[in-house]
Amino acid sequence: MPISCGLCEKRAMLKRPKTGGALCKECFFKVFEEEVHQTITSASLFKRGETVAIAASGGKDSTVLAHLMKLLNERHDYGLKLFLLSVDEGITGYRDDSLETVKRNQQQYELPLKVVSYKELYGWTMDEIVRQIGLKNNCTFCGVFRRQALDRGAMMLRVDKIVTGHNADDVAETVIMNVLRGDIARLQRCTAIVTGTEGAIPRCKPFKYTYEKEIVMYAYFKKLDYFSTECIYSPNAYRGHARTYLKDLESIRSTSIIDIIHSGECMSVSVKKDVKMPTQGTCARCGYISSNELCKACVLLEGLNKGLPKLGIGKPHKARMALGLANTTNTSTTSGSQRKEGCRSCSCRSRQNAVVNDSPECKKDNGLSSLSKEDGDPTSTDSSMKKELGSKSSTVGVGGDSVAACSLNGEVQKEPCADTVGLKGQSVLCGKNDENTPCACKKGKGKVVTRTTVDSRAMLDLDF
Repeated sequence: MPISCGLCEKRAMLKRPKTGGALCKECFFKVFEEEVHQTITSASLFKRGETVAIAASGGKDSTVLAHLMKLLNERHDYGLKLFLLSVDEGITGYRDDSLETVKRNQQQYELPLKVVSYKELYGWTMDEIVRQIGLKNNCTFCGVFRRQALDRGAMMLRVDKIVTGHNADDVAETVIMNVLRGDIARLQRCTAIVTGTEGAIPRCKPFKYTYEKEIVMYAYFKKLDYFSTECIYSPNAYRGHARTYLKDLESIRSTSIIDIIHSGECMSVSVKKDVKMPTQGTCARCGYISSNELCKACVLLEGLNKGLPKLGIGKPHKARMALGLANTTNTSTTSGSQRKEGCRSCSCRSRQNAVVNDSPECKKDNGLSSLSKEDGDPTSTDSSMKKELGSKSSTVGVGGDSVAACSLNGEVQKEPCADTVGLKGQSVLCGKNDENTPCACKKGKGKVVTRTTVDSRAMLDLDF
């Protein structure tokens, strides 16, 4: 026996994934469009007279978003000026085909279109990046570059806001990913319907509570023109595991997606006030919003240009250390003027705690040599990275030994002088002569060669 529509008693054509209710096509269109309108108005996403850029990729989400934004703008008189904004990542066989769909949508919806490309903005295409980085971390590059490219394109159009097609499934996946990573900072903002308010252009998610399956149904029954092929580089993405988990939950309980979103909202509110959050600033190089001295895009781009594509992958402090941006060990340094008068030693260092002599007589060693893999050093990649980036190091001493070498000296002092500086319980040599400890600061000249390891400690080679 045919099932009747729950609203108009006509024959039902579908069962809503979100509620499980049976609806005919016309009622489904009406309910779907009204829910998106309620999301927009309840969150006050737009103001009359604003210029809005629709992030258009040619996929189902952005195509339905462009269709609905034009439809609701006219039906409810939002008073918005709409643009289509696309990013060309340079993925052969995927993005070039999807951009053709976007161009057809431009003609169908009669909206202006702006396309920005990775090649123009960064000098690299994703195909070229994948050849450098491989298929494991390529989505990191694409995600960082695309977010910045959208902002740059929006600034070219001088729009007030950007709307994206992120749906409820995307938001729930992001909540799961941030919980698994323990990322409190992103957990606080991933469930927000408007993000980027601290930056140049805010971003809105009208589909925050809209299920992906219902977007597909709407596009199918409306016969919208969209591109359905998945990115050829995305199967190995970390998000894919969260998506698989979420689909398994949805098959058991259809409300799981909305429940996870609400849980993420509650968790972001209940985060302790004393938890230290990153401070928002701007990139010293490109001016883009960043919580570090250099934004993620600049760090990744620097690695690509230096032939070190994995520079920005993993822990951020390692990239900062390799770029020479900051002392990540938070160690104290003492200049030569702070030492006792007459000390003429070179860099007297022990482990991570360094005391540097700035006196003009001191011949500082700015060379940097790294142990090769043949030497059995597992950190040779990081050492060569620092060498490529021009990182300077003059450290000596390893394993906690109190060993100092002076460029004015031909000997090695293996015991601390009477005048020492202690850091965290370690003796740091001053190089001054003492009656009890033979100090080698007045004979010959020696050559100091440093070998840097990943945590900035060093081995000492003396060649006389």
